[in-house]
Amino acid sequence: MTMGLKRKRFKQKDSLETRLTQFARDMRRRADQKPPGDQRDAFLKRAYNADQAIDLERQLREHR
Repeated sequence: MTMGLKRKRFKQKDSLETRLTQFARDMRRRADQKPPGDQRDAFLKRAYNADQAIDLERQLREHR
């Protein structure tokens, strides 16, 4: 018989929306430090995706 591994779990202190907002802000800050190009575009895309996730999370929360 093998012992199963236990996952370490922890409670998030900040809401998903707060964490996504901070992430998007950080990605935009990083993009501002880069010259135009692929790396800057990648940071801006990640910020945009975080904004979309925030909108989706808000919509789902409203329909509970």
